[in-house]
Amino acid sequence: MKKFLTLFVILISASLFAQVGHLMQGIGAVNMSMGGAATAQPLDINSALYWNPAALSVFDGKILTVNAGLFFSAPELSSTVPTPSGPFSGVTKNDKGVSIMPSVAYVWGKEKSKHTYGISAFGISGFGVNFPENMSNPINMPQSYGGFGQIKSDYMLFQVGFSYAYKISDKFSVGFTPTINLAGLQLAPNPTASPTMAGYPSTNKAYTLGYGGQLGIFYQNGAGFKLGANYKSPQFFSDFKFKNTYLDGSKGDNSFNMNFPAIYSIGTGYSTSQFDLALDFRYVDYKNTKGFDKSGWTPTNSVSGFGWDDIQVVSFGVQYKGISKLPLRAGYTFSSNPIKPELAFFSTPATAIIKNAYQLGCGYEFSKKATINAVFHYGTSDGATSGPMNNPMMVSPSNPLGAVPGSNISYDMTTKMIMVGLTYKLN
Repeated sequence: MKKFLTLFVILISASLFAQVGHLMQGIGAVNMSMGGAATAQPLDINSALYWNPAALSVFDGKILTVNAGLFFSAPELSSTVPTPSGPFSGVTKNDKGVSIMPSVAYVWGKEKSKHTYGISAFGISGFGVNFPENMSNPINMPQSYGGFGQIKSDYMLFQVGFSYAYKISDKFSVGFTPTINLAGLQLAPNPTASPTMAGYPSTNKAYTLGYGGQLGIFYQNGAGFKLGANYKSPQFFSDFKFKNTYLDGSKGDNSFNMNFPAIYSIGTGYSTSQFDLALDFRYVDYKNTKGFDKSGWTPTNSVSGFGWDDIQVVSFGVQYKGISKLPLRAGYTFSSNPIKPELAFFSTPATAIIKNAYQLGCGYEFSKKATINAVFHYGTSDGATSGPMNNPMMVSPSNPLGAVPGSNISYDMTTKMIMVGLTYKLN
């Protein structure tokens, strides 16, 4: 199973990038164009499968969706260190390139039946940077000069879900989704490994399997008003097992555990003959998630974890249906920043934090069976995340993180994405 999932992920996904913490704000062109808001407003099956399986009860028949997007990011990494002749500063731009964002989903159920089923294959999370070695930027100077050299990361999380919704009445539905996951992580250098005299090592791409689930409820009063709530459990993973290579050619192994956080969502929706409105609030529990709960250095000078705070996310979307066969959509997503300034140094490989995201989308109904949807996304971190550089050799009771006096590290970014999707009704 692990080999099969690994091959499947490699075939359909080069890499994924997150917008909200390190998770995707939405899945598919329709959901993304609504800013990810869908807990109580399921405009397509991706929206329901990802944010509230109970809402699958609004769909009849057999429906297939396939989506693919191109994601462009432009993070910049800056650092400053004190020197006898004054501050030494520099900037390095990301050299990662374009990423692919795929999703596939299928839902089936009979008209007037209380039961609806679905299966989904989503890339739900990721981060990745490639800041080349740079003698003019302190943090990207070679390790022999006190920097990290090239900073490269590649993380992805691919999830397969099996969903079921039961319609208790015409107004209430419940649903649940057990999930299996495949995550992959590569780091250069690898700060989760203990350094040697040669510095920190680089890793292979390590993979691990995980599991979890979600449970949702959905209400609609029949007059356009809707409510929904959903709980996504943590996704529990076994350890990443890294094969490390140090700069002097020596080898070593280490393990690191990083789960995916629990997400609590509530939402409301309202629909008329002309408009669909959606508003969601989410709470992402990073503080109780392995890999994100701890921070700082271990006794052997490896990194304990990211040390992220919990975040709050607000998503809003509107769909206008006044033009025949051409629905128009707009969405906005706000996310708080999980990275504390004093811990900014430890999140250098995971800079994909977007505070404000704006989306415009539309669809075109070719027939009663086929609809094409598209979305354009623009996101910004709305300023840099910054804090001091840290050095394990400077740790003391009064300086537990080893902050270097007079130093600074910061990063910010913008993102753009174009996505197209096909929805096809099989009967």
